Amino acid sequence: MRVKLFISVLISALLLFITPRANSTTEPLIIGIDADLSAVAIEGGVAISRGVELAVDEINAAGGILGRKLKVISKDHRGNPARGVFNINQFSEMPHLLAVVGGVHTPVVLAEIEVIHEKNILMLVPWAAGTPIVDNDKTPNNVFRVSVRDAEAARVLIDYVKNIGLSNVALVLERTGWGRSNLASLTKAASEKGIAFTSTHWINWQQKDFSEDITAIKNNKAEGIILVTNVPEGVVALDEIAKQELTKLPIISHWGIASGQFASALANPIGMYDISVLQTFHFSHQKNSQSKQLLEAYHNKYGLVDSQAIGGVTGLAHAYDLIHLIAAAADKAGSIEIDKLRSALESLQDVSGAVKHYDAPFTKERHDALWSKDYFMTKYNDKGHLVTIGQK
Repeated sequence: MRVKLFISVLISALLLFITPRANSTTEPLIIGIDADLSAVAIEGGVAISRGVELAVDEINAAGGILGRKLKVISKDHRGNPARGVFNINQFSEMPHLLAVVGGVHTPVVLAEIEVIHEKNILMLVPWAAGTPIVDNDKTPNNVFRVSVRDAEAARVLIDYVKNIGLSNVALVLERTGWGRSNLASLTKAASEKGIAFTSTHWINWQQKDFSEDITAIKNNKAEGIILVTNVPEGVVALDEIAKQELTKLPIISHWGIASGQFASALANPIGMYDISVLQTFHFSHQKNSQSKQLLEAYHNKYGLVDSQAIGGVTGLAHAYDLIHLIAAAADKAGSIEIDKLRSALESLQDVSGAVKHYDAPFTKERHDALWSKDYFMTKYNDKGHLVTIGQK
């Protein structure tokens, strides 16, 4: 019996030895996506996913990264910080993980910062504007962002308020880390530009009534509203504005309402309102060769649609550029080892993207690639599509 057992073990060992194993240097590198794919910012999550997929298609067609193809694995954090942390822990256990692309919600990414650094994972952020996401006091810092930064967004929003002739505005902010980040930056920018806040109002996720707050805004004689919310809460605020016959009141919005089907969710036609929205990318604004290549690839993969009707277009372009940037960093480093990739990202130069030409997208001290000079304001047209100001 012992002889038979010995022979069985010996045969098993020999089989393990002679069975061809997958070569770790040829297996696909994994790009993880950790995004809101089912909750309040689905359109933004889909846009991020498509930007990643289109860049991966191009990189794979050109031979991959250091001869290895890329594979995309997506996880849905549902706008829930705890779910986001769970996803990051799962990604950390995957061999051949290159980086995680995460976003839409600042609170989710903020919750993930600790585990990102504990596990030494690179996090690429195409959509989450909270200033502390990048200014996270981690050394070395594993977070790289091509996205809006709240401290910079505040300057653009306040400058726009001043340029359209307003001096007293109300704030409507979602009650999250993103809202608090914006309160700090907007207060600072407003003080510098002589803009007064008549009142500050907080709205919770899934809140259904905002009547008292809009009444207070009306009674305080605000000349406009700076809005920092995602789609559901933005809809609640705008529907109440319509009920109180304040649709002529200018709404100056951060980009959160551009993360979903905002126009179609309103109780009234969007043309009734005066809404301006912060953006960093629009196919009619960026007309460089990479932008044209991105649009052509989008049409080829997802169908021919009006470029103005592509939802969450900023997330699409940001994610697309980030994947090309990390591919360029791997080529520069000649390695996919995390510390070498980080150093390469911090020293990249002269990279053309869809959003812009990056002279030096990042440095060791600066992990944000976009700044206030890269932002601009858009408006909704009657079809519910964002257009650059001056277009129909």
